Amino acid sequence: MKKSMNYLMLFAAFSISLSGVAQKKVKSFKVEKVIDLPAEKIWSVIDDYGSVAYSHPKILASNYINGSLKAEEGAERVCYFNEKHTQFLEEKMMNYNPADMTFVNQVSQAGKFPVDPELTRAVYKVEDLGNGSSKISFDMQFRTKPAMMGGMMKGNFKNLIEDYFIAIEHYARTGEAVTQENFKEIKKQYKA
Repeated sequence: MKKSMNYLMLFAAFSISLSGVAQKKVKSFKVEKVIDLPAEKIWSVIDDYGSVAYSHPKILASNYINGSLKAEEGAERVCYFNEKHTQFLEEKMMNYNPADMTFVNQVSQAGKFPVDPELTRAVYKVEDLGNGSSKISFDMQFRTKPAMMGGMMKGNFKNLIEDYFIAIEHYARTGEAVTQENFKEIKKQYKA
């Protein structure tokens, strides 16, 4: 009995060590921004899932795909980053909770982007801070292909999301679509 218990413990230890080796490492970061607008107003921009191109300075076009028609659990979209549509991300909305103003955005395909779709996702959250202000957060984990690019890409991704938050604020305030062409001037208005 004691001998079989030792074998069982050895097997368990070996299994645990193998699972650690097989598990791929991901990078992560979190960006937050306090905005002097009600949470519902900010959520309405983010919740317009298929129209993210109106509030993102790097996305040229975006659409719902695979039968999705609105933001909801399982909704899917494509985001194009160039005119030829060769640089794109296909994403899926998961753990959608509009009452708590949060969802997980899972990348499902990445055309010409150096990320591993299975290990790239972000949690969006909008919090009501009272007095007509809110906080938006974007908590991302990702893995690049090749993995050694992760450190270099982390700063780029973080800067991209910081710009995205400025664009969300501008779009929520004005209704003006944010584009690559007008973002430089917009950013000057919101940078302190």
